[in-house]
Amino acid sequence: MSLISCKNVSFSYDGVYALKDVNFEIENNDYLCIIGENGAGKSTLLKGLLNLKKQTSGEIIFDEQLSKNEIGYLPQKSEIQKDFPASVYEVVISGCLNRLGFKPFYGKEEKQIALKNIEKLGLTHLKNKSFRDLSGGQQQRVLLARALCSTRKVLILDEPVTGLDPLVKNELYELIKMINEELNISIIMVSHDIESSIIYANKVLHLNNSQLFFGTKDEYINSEIGKRFLGERR
Repeated sequence: MSLISCKNVSFSYDGVYALKDVNFEIENNDYLCIIGENGAGKSTLLKGLLNLKKQTSGEIIFDEQLSKNEIGYLPQKSEIQKDFPASVYEVVISGCLNRLGFKPFYGKEEKQIALKNIEKLGLTHLKNKSFRDLSGGQQQRVLLARALCSTRKVLILDEPVTGLDPLVKNELYELIKMINEELNISIIMVSHDIESSIIYANKVLHLNNSQLFFGTKDEYINSEIGKRFLGERR
């Protein structure tokens, strides 16, 4: 079953195309790695999937059981995020905002969801710590837990391991793998860390202002563009 389908989707800014003719599907338990050079249209596509930018043409179709506001999102790290003046628990539970509807306060359900995700990502001992006092790797875990509070089916990650040392980076990849395999949440991840991220993916989307490739990881590795792109990084 397709959770998200893109059919001939294009995006433009002031009449200039940033991305043209994209076609792909995300199904249950998929792990899609989106790759391409800087300026290839990756961030633009994510904005479209998150309903932050309207496509110029084509269709983005969501499964009837997947609401547009039920997609978890971990954006690229920023300096503002690093100095956020709140506890770990407060940051994580803020991911439940879309669940509140017209309720003015978090209820028992939202608190249970936040605590469950804090536990799953190994953050219980940091629950009452200030977010700004955590290491970079710990902050990414917290933001990942926050993103999990927003979704039951799809998680979008934009360069989640940027700036992390190799050990912490691998730990984060293992957490994302656990989320995909054990929590049955489909992953859509943009990454410049191609060699590592592609290990975990089952599908690859390669962009360069248009769609150069979409298919399975094995198909990509054995394709001409895959061999050329991966070879340039070794």
